[in-house]
Amino acid sequence: MGNIQLSLFMMLCFGSNSSSSQMSQILQRHKRNWIIDSFFINESYNGPFPYSLGRIHIEKNFILFQIEGQGVNDEPKGIVRINEYTGELTVYGPVDHEKFKSLKLKFLARNKASGLVDTRLSIEITIIDENDNAPKFDMEIYQITIEESTTQGTDVITIKATDEDDSERNHKFDLRIVSITPKPQDLEFYLTQAPGSQFGRISFKGCLDHETAEKYTIIVEAKDRGLIQLSSSCTVIINIKDGNNHLPLITKQTGPATVKEGQENVLVKRLQVTDGDTKGTEAWRARFQIQGDANDDFNITTDADTNEGLLYVKKQLNFELGRVRNVSVAVENEIPFHSCKVESRNAIGLWGVSITSSSTGASGGRVRPATSTVTVTVEDVNEPPVFDQPNKVVHVLENAHPGQFLWKFTATDPDVASVNTVVYRKGRDPAGLVKVDRATGNITLVKAIDRESRYVKDNMYVASVCAVDNGKPPMTSTATLSVYVADENDNAPFLNASVVDMCRSDGASRATVTAVDLDGEPYGGPFTFRLLGDVEGKWKLDPEQGYSVRLVKENAVYSGRFELSLEVSDLQGKAAVHRLAVTVCSCLDAAQPNCRVRKPRGSAAGHAAAGTIILSIILFAGLLLLAFMVSCKKKSVKFDIEDSAQHLIKFNTEQLGTDCEVNVVVSDTYRENAQSIQTAAQVIMKQPQPPYSSTDREMCGVAQHDVTNTGNFVRQSMGASPASGARTRLERRPSARENMVGHKKYSHPAKYKDITALRHQACLRINKKLNLLQAAEAQRGDYAPRVYAEEGDAGTSDELDAISNPDSSFNLDFNEDSDVMFHKLASMCMPSQTTASSDSPPPTATSATIPVKGHKT
Repeated sequence: MGNIQLSLFMMLCFGSNSSSSQMSQILQRHKRNWIIDSFFINESYNGPFPYSLGRIHIEKNFILFQIEGQGVNDEPKGIVRINEYTGELTVYGPVDHEKFKSLKLKFLARNKASGLVDTRLSIEITIIDENDNAPKFDMEIYQITIEESTTQGTDVITIKATDEDDSERNHKFDLRIVSITPKPQDLEFYLTQAPGSQFGRISFKGCLDHETAEKYTIIVEAKDRGLIQLSSSCTVIINIKDGNNHLPLITKQTGPATVKEGQENVLVKRLQVTDGDTKGTEAWRARFQIQGDANDDFNITTDADTNEGLLYVKKQLNFELGRVRNVSVAVENEIPFHSCKVESRNAIGLWGVSITSSSTGASGGRVRPATSTVTVTVEDVNEPPVFDQPNKVVHVLENAHPGQFLWKFTATDPDVASVNTVVYRKGRDPAGLVKVDRATGNITLVKAIDRESRYVKDNMYVASVCAVDNGKPPMTSTATLSVYVADENDNAPFLNASVVDMCRSDGASRATVTAVDLDGEPYGGPFTFRLLGDVEGKWKLDPEQGYSVRLVKENAVYSGRFELSLEVSDLQGKAAVHRLAVTVCSCLDAAQPNCRVRKPRGSAAGHAAAGTIILSIILFAGLLLLAFMVSCKKKSVKFDIEDSAQHLIKFNTEQLGTDCEVNVVVSDTYRENAQSIQTAAQVIMKQPQPPYSSTDREMCGVAQHDVTNTGNFVRQSMGASPASGARTRLERRPSARENMVGHKKYSHPAKYKDITALRHQACLRINKKLNLLQAAEAQRGDYAPRVYAEEGDAGTSDELDAISNPDSSFNLDFNEDSDVMFHKLASMCMPSQTTASSDSPPPTATSATIPVKGHKT
């Protein structure tokens, strides 16, 4: 309104040309009487909703009301509404003071007729704070771990709470300890809070003891100061870490407590410890310390499992320096000892306590760790002798005479309890140059020393001497003698190479000649070279002094091999004459003369080589073709097998006959032949036998029992009843040697010649017929099997019948050509016959039929 009035005043002063009608419209628009009350919302009101907050009064009709802002279309939305006709404000929900201290809105008044905004005003609705929020702690559970050695008055933990109410009364709160579990002994927890502060600090009076309580649970409450007080609580857990309030004590010692002198890193004692603190903690683990060990001979560690102290002998102990060693061992824990005791309780301030600790500055005094004395006994052992001077360097001239004294080593036995004798022996002497006296230790030369020997390195020859006592067991120690060999001029210079190649040329040719002297300075080079003999105009040296010189060939020398005499002398004039072989030739490479490689004389060598290669290829092709044309033939190789070796060799393969029955038709002629054969056999058997009847029978290839059983076999073939069992025929054929000699070796007397011829012819016919009959019979495979046992018959024997033929007389003769396996089989079948006939003459053929019960071959 003030601004409108100011505008009207300025318009009147400056003579505004506006019409009077416009002025009247402005005065009519802004001249209004608005009556607006103050509005408040109580945040604690919870309903019912909606309810009327108040009304905006205006002295004008035809006005429409409208509001916007917080609580309407801004957060919190939908809380406040206005009646557009009456201007009444309505609240539709609660508002939290802690979120919105007030609601700020914009009020609009519009003309009903034109719809134009008549008035704009700002409205603020205040939210009244109520005690609707209890104090809240930052955490519901606080937890902390403190050392048992923490002293009283220390702030253990700090807690914090807040109250979201705005008013001073509702915003402030008080903290207090509600309960402590378990009930403390010699201990009191208390809480301090500064006025108006949100923080509280928990401390304690007295002494903490892990053995009394491992933790304390404290309930803390926060309560505000409103008319209706609100409160909340939190839990504080204080863990007491076990401290070292019990001293470790050494209760027992175990172990051998003895050590042999010379031993090291040997366990001699185990020290057992007791401790009342929690096992496995720093307050329980023991830490040992050795006291009184000036020479640092011992070492002690802690067994992690048993907490025992392990005492070791770290270095070798000498029995002669003392038979008994006493050491003191102290034990303490990894963390310092701490003990607290309540002496008095005061109503105000801290209590009176007494603190004992292993560290300095404790009010109750300082405690010292527990100690124990350990005694270790040293056992005497035989020790090696000790040299007064184990390493010695002596100087001697090269080529010193044998017997020269070099040095005397002296060794003593450190064992004072025993009297041992020390003798000296030679140790390392690669060249065999020295001699050692067993009793005195004197070392002398046995032959001259050559500085240029391969055993001398950098003018130094090294030998060793051993000192051995007679203790049990004997002990040895070694001393080293280094002999420095001074050089002498005992070696003349010599040529590095005595053969030189040079190239033939029209001008002068040169070759390098080098000399070497094994002696050192000043007995070596540079050397002086001089050619001897008739060398004028042919050879010369350029230069004549140095370690290497150039041999120059003059034009008068042509190709060929030459021998020159070259004298070489060192700085001291010691000289030697050497023969130098020089070869002059046409060289392939003048820079690197080599007379052992000649120039080729054309391409003849190349053509010859090519021809040789082609001829070799043709010859190889011919041999390969000849190898394909050659046919291979089988060759039987006879080999002997010793009978004693018991080897089995497969001589043939048995093949069974067919299982089909073959009908054999026996003709009348066949029966007549069989009868004639039987008759001839009976006639033969009735004839008188010559002295060598067995040999005669073998000559025809049939044994006596074959002839005897011929009738039976013929009758079987002709359909007669067969004999019991079958016959197996073992036949030995004449050897090649027997066929060659024609059996002349076993001729009979003249009176038996006729009968022998007849018997021979009869035997041939009988064998021929028998073979035909047996060949026909072999085709039949319908023989009956031999039954040895029935299923379920326990009384039947499981053994097979023995192979035997007691009716036949089996005369088997051996000779050197009989096969080994035939002899073995025959000896197993007829041991008596084979033994009796071992002295008979060699037969021409042997055959036997052996009955095998239940089988046919």
